[in-house]
Amino acid sequence: MRKTWLPFAVGVLLILAGSLLANAIQTSGGVTVKDVRFPGDKGTTLSALIYTPPGASAAKPAPAVLVSHGYINTREMQSAFAIELARRGFVVLAMDQSGHGYSTGIVGSNDFGGPAALRYLKSLPQVDKANIGLEGHSLGGGPVVGAAASDPGGYRSAVLVGSTPAIGAVFGSQAKVELRNLALVFGGYDEFAQLMWQVERGSDVAKSKAMKALFGTTTPVVEGRVYGDLKAGTARVLYNPAITHPWEHFSVAGVAPALDWFQQTLDGEANPLPPTQQVWFWKEVGTLVAFAGLVALMLGTFQLLLAAPWLSGLAQPAAPVAEKRDRRWWLAFVLTAAIPAITFFPLMKVGQLFFPIPGFPQWITNQLLVWALANAAITLVLGLVLKSAKPAFATQWLKSAAIAVATVGVGYASLALVDGLWHVDYRFWVLGLKPLDGLHLTYALAYLPLWTAFFLVALRALHANLGRKGEGKGQYLAAALAMCLGFVVLLSVQYASLFATGVLSMAEPLNTIVGIQFVPLLAIVGVIAVFTYRRTNSYVPGALICALFITWYVVSGTATHWSPDFQLPIPGRG
Repeated sequence: MRKTWLPFAVGVLLILAGSLLANAIQTSGGVTVKDVRFPGDKGTTLSALIYTPPGASAAKPAPAVLVSHGYINTREMQSAFAIELARRGFVVLAMDQSGHGYSTGIVGSNDFGGPAALRYLKSLPQVDKANIGLEGHSLGGGPVVGAAASDPGGYRSAVLVGSTPAIGAVFGSQAKVELRNLALVFGGYDEFAQLMWQVERGSDVAKSKAMKALFGTTTPVVEGRVYGDLKAGTARVLYNPAITHPWEHFSVAGVAPALDWFQQTLDGEANPLPPTQQVWFWKEVGTLVAFAGLVALMLGTFQLLLAAPWLSGLAQPAAPVAEKRDRRWWLAFVLTAAIPAITFFPLMKVGQLFFPIPGFPQWITNQLLVWALANAAITLVLGLVLKSAKPAFATQWLKSAAIAVATVGVGYASLALVDGLWHVDYRFWVLGLKPLDGLHLTYALAYLPLWTAFFLVALRALHANLGRKGEGKGQYLAAALAMCLGFVVLLSVQYASLFATGVLSMAEPLNTIVGIQFVPLLAIVGVIAVFTYRRTNSYVPGALICALFITWYVVSGTATHWSPDFQLPIPGRG
């Protein structure tokens, strides 16, 4: 009995410990965090987290900063900036830009939500209206430019991280403005150097024609040198740390220049900590621990439910047919690992043809499903050609569906609870899992059958080809590696080239960053697949759990590109 309850208990403890640590870090020093919704333009609603430092009030207003995440991200991606600014005495509004997170509209609509977010920030009684800054990472430059254009005198300084003042044009925004007292933080290994500044390498941005024009010089911009006049609002400064695009919002080197610039340009800072003195990383450690707890909780829930009278018929030992890891086994392992990674970039390009439509409004999700379903088709064909093994799987569809829904439902309830109590979710770096609002739930229900088809094919093949008689816990490692190793190799090739030459070996910056998430996610899929198969001799429960989990993950964190009220151009790859 103790062994049966152990995964569930471990999951609960990890979730509580991780969530409490994350909340302690983001509220350190007396900061409060509040989840808000407020009116956007043209009938939309915007979402944000407000970080308020101690002492900030209507009687004693504090300087404030509006911060925005990048493309296919959410407000939590700005946690490092928000936590560190709030610790230093700034009120922070971390927004979900239009078409992201819980903000309605679509990507780029209403100048990315920037004007409405700035108006809302200035309406807060604890905010000093004469001391407001703007910061955005990557596509988060869109709300910054939009906000500045809507109210040129309504802010004092701005920071663009891994971005450019021209980023809004990629999505059809017409907002143009000479940003006041602008700091640029652009990684020396930023994957988007060509898109953002029309140079081959991130380390070359100081030589960019657009950069030199922005700084009013004909020679390469000198990093760290302040050009222009702070008092006149014409100051410019460039920071070019040796980091990648996704490290710009997840490193001391990426966050410190923004802190330093706002400390220089905004008055009234209550706690002048050095810019490099940062604690935000421990919040990420906490939410990572909680994410691991979620996986343990779902596995533990599945194990406990197998003992329930109605579901106990699912419980039976796995019956793989392979006797040993022979040539056929190794061939199946290599193909399982390699084909999804080899086809990822080409099929994501094909997926670009599947534009957002009613019911399927997320362009990146559409691309991922083209990749997934094509791989399912490849798997079926290879099974026929190579004559894959045919173990006697058990298939009890109704009970499998019931236990899958209950398993993921318990995991979802845990996230809803910690989000409601402490405003934290399950995440680490580019990996992030959020609760679904009503709108995203409808998207998830539309996408779920397609992800289910993929996982039914993929996990049946996984167990038919890689299951081995008498194998112990090593089966978990084998399945996890089979699912994710191809992406480990693909990313290793890409980033080895980037760090050696300054450019990716294949010019796929966005999809390379998207692919980083596949390593932990597919490893988790492998673990869930083996855990459920060993206890049921069936691929079906695991496939349904993974379909629910991945649908939830992708839909909650991916941008919306279609709605009845908005039809903007499909974005560039930025």
